[in-house]
Amino acid sequence: MPELPEVEMVCRQLEPELEGRPLERLEVIDARWCRPVPPAELEAAVAGRTIEGLGRRGKYLLLRLDGAQTLIMHLRMTGNLVLVEPDGEAIDPSEGRRLYEGERSTEERHLRARFLLDDGREVWFTDPRRFGEALLLADDELDEYFSSRLGIEPLSDKFTTEALGKAAAGRTAPLKSFLLDQSGVAGVGNIYADEALFRARLHPLSPAGSMKREHLEALRDAVVAALEAGIDGGGASIDDYRDGRGEKGRMQDEFLVHTREGEPCPRCGATVERIVVSGRSTYFCPGCQVRLRRRPRRRRRPAAPST
Repeated sequence: MPELPEVEMVCRQLEPELEGRPLERLEVIDARWCRPVPPAELEAAVAGRTIEGLGRRGKYLLLRLDGAQTLIMHLRMTGNLVLVEPDGEAIDPSEGRRLYEGERSTEERHLRARFLLDDGREVWFTDPRRFGEALLLADDELDEYFSSRLGIEPLSDKFTTEALGKAAAGRTAPLKSFLLDQSGVAGVGNIYADEALFRARLHPLSPAGSMKREHLEALRDAVVAALEAGIDGGGASIDDYRDGRGEKGRMQDEFLVHTREGEPCPRCGATVERIVVSGRSTYFCPGCQVRLRRRPRRRRRPAAPST
């Protein structure tokens, strides 16, 4: 599943290409992509609009349009948003291989929507598993939409030790589950949760509310470092992910523990293990990731008897 670094890569690559471009039309090929809104309704709503920019919030892509509206897109498990040139070598985003002349896609069924720009280029939304989605909202509706879905943006100044501690306070869920919950920290998924917990030397089954100040500081720094490493590596292409140009990322070659079951820990040499947490494969080092204990609740002293 594309996580924050992968979505950020797509945003950084496509934003300068799309900013200021008129969107001649949108073709919704799969009605599931924008349901319950009928495809014709969404197509008519965005046709002829100017793209003011492409942003990100958590794992969401935000295509800002003139008229104070934003098309929100989520790639979900296997979605890709790829720029396709009108001539020259195109890359098939569903296969990651070069196309023959005149060929559009070896897997046309993976194409869910197509944006046609004024200069002849296109932007494809491909999605083999069809979980990706899109929604058009007025700009003044965005805060309300995201307030119940997303927590702190981890690459922002708001992601402080205090903010992380507030989000984790009283939580008995394992740290891995806490990091996967988008209402706490936005954008962290299975890959970067494993990488961050390893960097912070924290066991994935530690209760989230058990962290002391030093653990919160370590985890806050580790989350940022893991996400920045993912961006620097161009994202991780374990399965379907391709960047905005249709190319595979390199981060999968730089994982510290994720998918490294049976390999020696790069820090202490112990064998990396795999467990399942919240239904997700979770990789960690039992030798140097400390499992914290649940912090006992303070008991209230009984009131002194009245005299």
